[in-house]
Amino acid sequence: MRRMADSAEWRCAAADLAPGRTLKFRLDCGGRRLNGFVVNHDGEVRAWVNRCPHVGTPLDLWPNEFYTDDGRDLICSTHGAIFEPLTGHCTVGPCAGDALRALPLRREGDALVVSCP
Repeated sequence: MRRMADSAEWRCAAADLAPGRTLKFRLDCGGRRLNGFVVNHDGEVRAWVNRCPHVGTPLDLWPNEFYTDDGRDLICSTHGAIFEPLTGHCTVGPCAGDALRALPLRREGDALVVSCP
């Protein structure tokens, strides 16, 4: 399993991402570093760029803390913007109407694999 290593692809065991959990990673996309995270929301897994569409800051002020207190939505710790975990759509805050940038995610056997866009 690879974690936080710079590579064009990141993978982890699907079992390491239980419902309600997130994992961070970095990709090296053509010489450009891209920080991202995967989220398992009620058994559905998505990968997002860790960048708020409002001003470009990472969503997690505290490492790997992306969920609101009630665990229903994702939150930008800088501005309090709220995002739907499965669509990335911003529903509340200064970026309402915008969305998180999705990353390609696939399953290979028991592994989740995220690659550069």
